[in-house]
Amino acid sequence: MEINGQTRTCGLIGNPVAHTLSPVIHNALAEKTGHNLIYVPFPVKEKNLEDAVKGGVALNLAGMNVTVPYKSEVMKYLAETDALAAKIGAVNTLVPAENGFKGYNTDMPGLYRGMSSEGIQIENETVIVLGAGGAARAVAFLCAEKKAKKVYLFNRSPGKAQAVAAEVNAAFGKEYIVPMLLSDYKSLPQGKFLALQCTSVGLYPETEQAVIEEADFYRKIKIGYDLIYRPFETKFMRLVKENGGKAYHGLKMLLYQAVIAYELWTGTSIKEEDALEIYEILKEKMELKE
Repeated sequence: MEINGQTRTCGLIGNPVAHTLSPVIHNALAEKTGHNLIYVPFPVKEKNLEDAVKGGVALNLAGMNVTVPYKSEVMKYLAETDALAAKIGAVNTLVPAENGFKGYNTDMPGLYRGMSSEGIQIENETVIVLGAGGAARAVAFLCAEKKAKKVYLFNRSPGKAQAVAAEVNAAFGKEYIVPMLLSDYKSLPQGKFLALQCTSVGLYPETEQAVIEEADFYRKIKIGYDLIYRPFETKFMRLVKENGGKAYHGLKMLLYQAVIAYELWTGTSIKEEDALEIYEILKEKMELKE
C-alpha cells in the first residue's frame, strides 16, 4: 500500500519491541481491509513513557498497543480506562479519546475469542489456572466474568494465589477462585477440567519443562490451553495429549488480541475467514507447523 498524505500510523510501545510480531498482523489486516494505515514498533525507555503517550496524542496516531513492562504503568497517563481493563489492572491497547487515549485490555477478549474459535467454552466449566502472575490474574478475572463454575488457581507459593483469589472474588461478589498449592492437585474434586497454563514455564528455549509433570494431574484435564505459542507444542500440551486430553497453544490469543485492537482503532469488524488467513501468514512468518 502506498504511503501518502492520508496514511495513518499505529504502533507498539514497550521495551524491548524488536522481537514483536504485531506489525505482521496489523499490516496484513490493513492490506486485507484496504485501510491506509501502517503499524510500527516504538522502543520506549521507562523514563520516557509519559512523553511517549503524550507524543502519540500530539502526532494524532490512530492508536497504540502497549507491551511489557508498561501495561500497568501506562494507565496513569490515560484520559479514560475501559471497565474490564480497570478490573484487570492492565491495558494493552490505546484508542484516541477526548483529551488523550482510552485504555483497553484486548489480551483477555483475545484469549476468549481464540478459545471460542476452537470450540472451547469457559461458561459453567470447572477451570484450573496454573500460575498467579499478571497473566494468570487476568485469566482469573476473565473466568469470573464469563461465569465459570469454579476456578482452582495453582501456584508454587500460597501468598500470590490467595491475593489473586481474594481480589477477583471481591470484584465479583462470589467465591469463584480457590487458591491452591501446586503440590495439592491431588485434592481436586472428581471430574475433568479445562486447564489454562499461564506461566512462562515451557517457553522457548526451556521447552522441556512443565509446572506440574505428574501424569495423574494430566489425567484430570479434558482440555489444556497454554498461553505460550513458541514452541508450538509445549511440554504441558504434550502431557495433556499423552493422558487423553486435547491441547492448544496461545498463537490464536496473539492473533485475536491484535484483531480486537484493530477493530477498536478502525471501527471495522474483521471477518473470521480473514482472521484465519492472517493466522496462516503468522505461522509462516514464524516458520511454525502444526
